[in-house]
Amino acid sequence: MSKETVSQSRKNPIKIYQDSNFQILIGITLMTILGGPGISSLLPSIAEDLNIPPEHIGWVISAFFIPITIGTPISGILADRYGRKQILIPALILFAIAGTLCSLAPNFRTLIEFRFVQGIGAAPLESLALTLISDLYRGKLLTTAMAFKTMSIGLILVIYPLVSAGLTTWGWRYPFLLYLIAIPLSFWVLFYLKIPATPKQESFSLKKYLRNIWQSLNNYQVGVLLIVIILNFILTFGPCLTYIPIFADRQLGASYIVIGIILATRSIFLSFVSSQLGIFAKYLSEVILIKVSFIIYCIAFIITPTISNIWLLFIPAILSGFAQGMVSPSTQSLLGQLSPEKYRAGFMSVTATALSLSFGQTLGPILAGSIFTIGGMTGVFYSSTILSLVILVFLNYLLINTPSLKS
Repeated sequence: MSKETVSQSRKNPIKIYQDSNFQILIGITLMTILGGPGISSLLPSIAEDLNIPPEHIGWVISAFFIPITIGTPISGILADRYGRKQILIPALILFAIAGTLCSLAPNFRTLIEFRFVQGIGAAPLESLALTLISDLYRGKLLTTAMAFKTMSIGLILVIYPLVSAGLTTWGWRYPFLLYLIAIPLSFWVLFYLKIPATPKQESFSLKKYLRNIWQSLNNYQVGVLLIVIILNFILTFGPCLTYIPIFADRQLGASYIVIGIILATRSIFLSFVSSQLGIFAKYLSEVILIKVSFIIYCIAFIITPTISNIWLLFIPAILSGFAQGMVSPSTQSLLGQLSPEKYRAGFMSVTATALSLSFGQTLGPILAGSIFTIGGMTGVFYSSTILSLVILVFLNYLLINTPSLKS
């Protein structure tokens, strides 16, 4: 992509969804979602067909994420060294082949092995999509791009469970065939993805490279953002996605269908708010948007334990989706702005691994579960309210006087 094209695209951030480059990057992002959270609806059918006890079925998910956690930083280094496409295309093909082979797995062990290999293919996808978005866009346009990316994730989390549920009526193996989409996507990347030229490195020293990555991460502003993102993931995967459904089931007697509708509604509002964030970002800095999101979290968590009617539970679900739709793209945009051009893939891969994989999906439910043991259901939501307030204070003292982040 030429400098002129980049310059022109910046002038029209609301039309970013029409950019073919951006459409390809959204496709790459959605592959990881399909491979991870998107497969959750298949687990009961898999467990029944392969006679897997409940305590072991989680390995279908874990086997996918383990190689991602290990391989994401490595793929970032390779992408900075050899190029983005050189890593993306083989990764997409491996992801498609291994994912499709899962549909042919004759037993649980083979399924886990194929899922592990699929995770190897998935390792570069999310972080390199973030890297390329940061390569292609700047300033408010970058925030808009991250917002539309978050919106797309929310939409796929609504649509894919419905599609996979329909296919599962024929058997759990059929949804795995959807991973074949990654094959044409790899050709789309090869022929149509236009990547801006990056500074050429005449010599490559791994020691120097890792030192530069560490120096980029060992930054006051980056450190603040990483802490905020970790806490946001804890709130998302703890009280929002784990204990709002449990509250609906145990306290309000909701059916699984109603619980599914509540979570789908949350995702819809997450997508809607993200789609409008480019407009908000014209008038408010990313830091202000992050602050507003945690105020909304506070409201959602403090009212949840007081609810006695299942239909009123839609209110905190919608509010939490609204908050996540604001905070996720805003923080990702700021990280992208702070990432060094020469080492961007490595920088983004390290942050993606440390935050979304290791901390978000693991720490959130564990911490919420520990609080539930001590303080019960109300303890989970009131402690989450306190945590949201702490983040607000943290932001006020540590980010409000950071001009480069507000620009």
